[in-house]
Amino acid sequence: MNNSNHSLNPSSYEDYTKLFDALSHPTRIKIVGILAEGRRYVSELAKIVNMSRPLLYMHIKKLEDAALVVGSYEISDLGKTMKFYELKSFSVHLTPELLVKLSHMIPIATTDK
Repeated sequence: MNNSNHSLNPSSYEDYTKLFDALSHPTRIKIVGILAEGRRYVSELAKIVNMSRPLLYMHIKKLEDAALVVGSYEISDLGKTMKFYELKSFSVHLTPELLVKLSHMIPIATTDK
């Protein structure tokens, strides 16, 4: 895991919503677990999780939106551009108090009749 990246620091309920959404799917949890062991080339990652690259990119997009993973390009020795993903450093402490705080941030739509 690359600790040189900015760590996850959600500050709004929208940030937490993206985080919870990103971690709500078993495949994305699997991807996070794999990337926690080290960065991976996108084709290698797709092979490990047994899915097409387009489907993998859909899952990765959710993880990127939640600031959990970051991608970077590298040029191989053969001159091929390769995309790697790695997990960003993060720690989230979920407590009832945090959920109360977040609930107060969420606007409730009202209907005037």
